[in-house]
Amino acid sequence: MASVVDLLCNERALIARGDVVVGLDEVGRGSLAGPLVVGAVTLSVVKDPPEGLDDSKALSSRQREALVPDLERWCDEWSLGWVSAEEIDEWGLAMALSVAATRALDGLTRSPSFALVDGPHNFLRAPREVSFGVDAPPAGYADLAHTTIVKGDSVSAVIAAASVVAKVRRDQYMRELHAQCPLYEWESNKGYGSAAHLTALRALGPSIHHRRSWKLPN
Repeated sequence: MASVVDLLCNERALIARGDVVVGLDEVGRGSLAGPLVVGAVTLSVVKDPPEGLDDSKALSSRQREALVPDLERWCDEWSLGWVSAEEIDEWGLAMALSVAATRALDGLTRSPSFALVDGPHNFLRAPREVSFGVDAPPAGYADLAHTTIVKGDSVSAVIAAASVVAKVRRDQYMRELHAQCPLYEWESNKGYGSAAHLTALRALGPSIHHRRSWKLPN
């Protein structure tokens, strides 16, 4: 029971005062290819999270996938915000992360009143600026009340849930991209810099799904 109390220690007080709490976490920040995805999971009633919920990186692929149906029943709702490799190249990573978070919140049917954001920075507030001649969409949630939590996916239920849902859906998408570009072995590395992926990049160069603004091996 102690682990459940720990996972809800941030949510409990916020919900008690009437907040609809959203947890935000990203997947794919350090990938060389594929999208960046931000998960958003909301909760307005305190209830025990599914057994086994943890930081998505601490769970196996099978454990994450098995958790999703339970998470969908547990939370109020969830949404994902996606930015493509091309958009990351156009806007830069910080702005692209903010756009992905904005898109995730836009996908919710009920607006949250408080955000728990994984990491040291509130990426909903990334500055909008012209980058490579392209303006990013406006930051519609820059003023949303929030708390940033370093390693929040291990201490907050809604952040952990967001990390799991985002990781599962992004992994599924990278397996689909693997069918288009099998030599990069995205089915196993999910776009990250594994030895096989780096070897393929040196031999083939980047695909349309790579982040070309990044320092890729050649």
